[in-house]
Amino acid sequence: MNILHLKYAVEVEKTGSITKAADNLFMSQPNLSKAVRELEDTLGITIFKRTSKGMIPTQRGVEFLNYAKSIISQIDEIENLYSRDREEKLTFNISIPRASYITHAFTRLVSSLDLKKEIEFNYKETNSVRAISNIMQSNYNMGIIRYQTDLEDYYLGLLKEKELRHEVIWEFDYLALMSKNHILANKERITFADLGNFIEIAHGDLSIPSMPFSEVKKMEQSEYISKKRIYVYERGSQFDLLCDVPTTYMWVSPIPKKLLERFNLVERKCVDACRKHKDVLIYKQNHKLSEIEERFIWEIEKARDEVMQDVII
Repeated sequence: MNILHLKYAVEVEKTGSITKAADNLFMSQPNLSKAVRELEDTLGITIFKRTSKGMIPTQRGVEFLNYAKSIISQIDEIENLYSRDREEKLTFNISIPRASYITHAFTRLVSSLDLKKEIEFNYKETNSVRAISNIMQSNYNMGIIRYQTDLEDYYLGLLKEKELRHEVIWEFDYLALMSKNHILANKERITFADLGNFIEIAHGDLSIPSMPFSEVKKMEQSEYISKKRIYVYERGSQFDLLCDVPTTYMWVSPIPKKLLERFNLVERKCVDACRKHKDVLIYKQNHKLSEIEERFIWEIEKARDEVMQDVII
C-alpha cells in the first residue's frame, strides 16, 4: 500500500465510477481496477461494492476512506508547508578561491537580495582540493577552483574522476599587489630581482594530495621563490599587511579598481612572471543551477569584465 493507492480509492469514491476515476487520474481503467483490487487484498477488506449504479463503499470501506482522506490531507499540508519554505528561503553554498573580483560579485549579489525572504548562505574561501571535497562530501552545490595552467592535467583528471562539470571563468596572469607607498609602486618594469628585497604574503593552505607541500608552493604561488614570506589564511590579514607594511607584496588575480582605491593599493605586472592561472566553475553533472546560482555567475562575469578593462598590460 502506498499514497497513490489511497488517492486512487478516494477518487473512485468521489466519482462513483472506475471509468471516470481513471480518466481523472490519467490512467487506464484496467490498471485502476487492478490497483483497487491489490489495495483490498493488502487490507483484507472489501472497500467497494460493484453495482450497476457504480462503485459504492462498504461499511468497512467508508471507515478506510475516512482514514485515507485524512492521511492525504496531512501529506498535502506537509508538502505545501515545505514548498512555501523552499520558495521563501534563499539558500546558496559555494567554495571559492580568495579572489577579490569574486567577492566583489558576491557582494553585489547580496545587495540585491529580497529581504522579505529567509536567507542562508555559505561562502567558503578555501583551496581548490577542498572546494572539490565540499561538493562531493558536504552541502555545497557549486565551487570555483583556481590553478596555474601547468597543473591543468592534474585538476581536469580529478574533475573527471569525481564526475564534475567544469567551465572556465577566466584565464589571467598574476599581478604583484602592493601599497601605493611601496618603493616599487611607481616603477615601470618590475622583475623578480626587484621583489627579492621585500616580503611576500601568501595563502598557506594550498593542497594537492599527490605532491609535497614544498612542491605545491613552488607550482601554485609564483615562479620566484621568495626568501621572505608570511603565510596568511584569510583575506583580512593580507589587506592589513599590504596597507600598513609597505615592504610587503602579494601575487593576486586582477583586483577591482574600487577595492584598490579603498585600501590604497596598486597592482603591477612583473615582466619575469609568465605562468598563467585559471578560475574554473565546477558542479555535479546532475545539478541544475538555481536562479540564485545563475545570478551569481552573471555577477562574476560582469565583475571579471569590469576588472579586465583596468588590467595593466
